[in-house]
Amino acid sequence: MVRIAVTGSIATDHLMTFQGRFADSLVVEQLDKISVSFLADTLEIRRGGVAGNICFGMAALGQHPLLVGAAGEDFADYRSWLTRHGVNCDNVLISTSKHTARFVCTTDHDMAQMATFYAGAMSEARLIEIGPIAERGLDLVLVGANDPEAMLRHTDECRTRGLTFVADPSQQLAFADGPFIRKLIEGADFLFTNEYEAHLTESKTGWSASDIANQVTTRVITKGRHGAVIMTRGEDPIEVPIAGEAHRADPTGVGDAFRAGFLTGLSAGLEYRRCAEIGSLLATYVLETVGTQEYILDKTSFLERLAQSYGDDCAADVEPHITCATR
Repeated sequence: MVRIAVTGSIATDHLMTFQGRFADSLVVEQLDKISVSFLADTLEIRRGGVAGNICFGMAALGQHPLLVGAAGEDFADYRSWLTRHGVNCDNVLISTSKHTARFVCTTDHDMAQMATFYAGAMSEARLIEIGPIAERGLDLVLVGANDPEAMLRHTDECRTRGLTFVADPSQQLAFADGPFIRKLIEGADFLFTNEYEAHLTESKTGWSASDIANQVTTRVITKGRHGAVIMTRGEDPIEVPIAGEAHRADPTGVGDAFRAGFLTGLSAGLEYRRCAEIGSLLATYVLETVGTQEYILDKTSFLERLAQSYGDDCAADVEPHITCATR
C-alpha cells in the first residue's frame, strides 16, 4: 500500500454567499481607503482546511492518507468524521490552548471570493516532526499551506531524509517573500499551483518558468475553466480540460479536490494525464456542492462521468484503483 502523508491546515469553514458582485462595490482608485460590507444570504459551517480536504477526497476514492497537522480540542467531531471515512488522524497534534483554525469566506454571484483565515492551533504545527512518521514508512509527503515555520520544517525534513515531496504553498504565497518560496519549492518532485499562483511564484522568486523547471521535476498548474497543464522536465506539456459539470454551487475546496484526485492516481501508478482527469472530476463534485467534504461518490456514476468527459479508456484505466467509499 502506498503511504501518503498530507501536511497542512485543518480548519472549520464558515461559508457565506452574496447574490451581488464584489466588483460593483470596489473603486480601484479608493482601495487604500476600502471599507465595505456585503449582506450574505446564507451561512454554512463546514469542515475544511487544505489538509483535511485533500485527505477526505483521497479517502473518498479509497485511499488511506495520513493527516498531519495541528488542531484544537474542538477537533473531536471532525476527527471522528475523517476517521470514519478512512483518514488516519494519528499524527494530528492537539493544542491545549487554541481553537482549530477558522476560514471565513464570502462568495459572490460570479464565484469571486473574499476570505479571512484565523490560524489558531495551526501555529503549533511547527512542533510536528516528519521523522517518526517516516520511520513507519512513507512514499510521498504533500507540504500544503500551513503555519509558515511548519512548512519550512516539513520541506527541510523531506529533503534531508530523501522523501519524495509535493510543494503546494497555495494561499501562503500571498504573504511569502521570494527567499521563503524558493526554500519551499527547491528540489520538490511536484509543484502544485493555480494559474495566478504560478505567476506570483515566478514574480516573487525572480525565477522564470524554465528556472522553476530546473528546481522541480513536475509542475502542475490548474487554470480554472481552462483545465490544467502538467509540465515534466524533458517532456512535452500535458493539457487536460475540465470535467463536465451539472451545476455550480460553491468553488471552495475545488483545488484541494483536484490534488486529492491527482494523488490518488499517483498512488495507483497511473500516468499523469489520468491523475489530472481524476482530480478534475473530483473537483467538479466539490464545485457542485456547498461545503468541501459534503459530496457523495458512487463508483458507477463517477466512472460514467469520467467516460463522458475523458473517454471510455480513461474510465477503464481508473476503475481498478478507486472504490468511491463516501457514505
